[in-house]
Amino acid sequence: MTSTDKERRDAMLDRVLARGAQALGTNESNVDDTSQFDLAERAALKRVAGLSTELEDITEVEYRQVRLEKVVLAGLWNTTQADAENSIRELAALAETAGSEVLDAIIQRRETPDPGTYLGKGKAAELAEIVASVGADTVIIDSELAPSQRRGLEDVIKVKVVDRVALILDIFAQHAKSREGKAQVELAQLEYLLPRLRGWGESLSRQAGGRVAGGAGIGSRGPGETKIELDRRRIRARMSKLRRQIAGMAPSRTTKRKNRARNHIPSVAIVGYTNAGKSSLLNHLTDAEVMVQNALFATLDPTVRQSRTADGITFTYTDTVGFVRNLPHQLVEAFRSTLEEASDSDLLLHIVDASHPDPHGQIRAVREVLKDVDTGDIPELLVFNKADIADEAVVTGLHAEYPEARFVSAVTTEGVAELVETIEAMLPSPNIDVTVLIPYERGDLVSKIYALGMVEHEEHGGEGTAMQAKVSADLAAELADFRRPDLVIGE
Repeated sequence: MTSTDKERRDAMLDRVLARGAQALGTNESNVDDTSQFDLAERAALKRVAGLSTELEDITEVEYRQVRLEKVVLAGLWNTTQADAENSIRELAALAETAGSEVLDAIIQRRETPDPGTYLGKGKAAELAEIVASVGADTVIIDSELAPSQRRGLEDVIKVKVVDRVALILDIFAQHAKSREGKAQVELAQLEYLLPRLRGWGESLSRQAGGRVAGGAGIGSRGPGETKIELDRRRIRARMSKLRRQIAGMAPSRTTKRKNRARNHIPSVAIVGYTNAGKSSLLNHLTDAEVMVQNALFATLDPTVRQSRTADGITFTYTDTVGFVRNLPHQLVEAFRSTLEEASDSDLLLHIVDASHPDPHGQIRAVREVLKDVDTGDIPELLVFNKADIADEAVVTGLHAEYPEARFVSAVTTEGVAELVETIEAMLPSPNIDVTVLIPYERGDLVSKIYALGMVEHEEHGGEGTAMQAKVSADLAAELADFRRPDLVIGE
């Protein structure tokens, strides 16, 4: 975004706030995204302004792919003003991540949405005037719309209407890279689309039934299927195929997790709100070189990287998909296999953006999703990132409310060293003393003791390697045949 574009958007933000509407903006992120090949790939395709082929008559199409260009945002204010403002700011960030240009926004004080047009006929008419005056071609609603509400709004506004769920699904579709990620996103999109298929004109006509298609004539005509029914059947068939594909990919991920469990490797799952800085922090902790971008849902596929404690114990970090408030349930279900990485971890590293206007809302949103994947028994360490740009009063309040939390900056690396020490202290540590004599042909066990235990003494003799170490219960059971408590080592 150029400085001119930023100044124009800030001016628009002030104008919207002045008239009682809500502000727009994106979260500032302090990350270094140089030498990231994925960023160049994402920026390689640019939209040429003024060449839109969007149909003026929206009833001429049965299903239109979400393609965001110049947009106006709209939402309801039925909670507090701060919550409504934070929600619309986040919607603007989502819209810009999807590649759109935000022109304006309105918000209505209303306890419940109108069943016909979401905003009500009067506000919908006002929204139509704003859309026409600023030249927008899409309206984004800060909520999930029923199919009837979307149709009602489009009939009044005469441009495409997209809800929050479709917007998030569109972003996921842009950013999915792995085969599993693409299948998960497509499944979520089809689940969203199925009850929202629309048909006009010939789309509601019936196909010939019986043998009439072959010229059989009278007595052989049946009602047949309408085209929209045919589309629904095809979508259901595609969804079934995608579910089978995802189920077929699950064993690979499960096998990797079982290998780590069998080798007694502790794991740390990095969870948190989207754009909180999870990937940036992972890069500092492990030199993972994960793609970093100032955008929501920049990375979707989980990344597992190995690390070692100061005592030499091997463990892993797993970077999971970011969360957002009101995350579509279709995505939670589709990405369940990915989120299960968190349920198998030994520690949850919960990253929160300390500079965000509502860090408490971020924490609630993440914990709400984690409830669905059974992480209640796993220890959680709250980490407030971007502490270098957060308001000092806010940081002080967070310190008081979350005394066990850690405050870091992935950009300046402030607090990262202390965070590493805390993580290592919270990981399950080997606590069983063993004295073993390992034959030289079993060097794999020596390596495992060094990787997963703490070696106190070691000697090499004629029969093999004598070791005195602290190990976990599982590793102690594996070493049972080689234990020699009578050996004296290190004297």
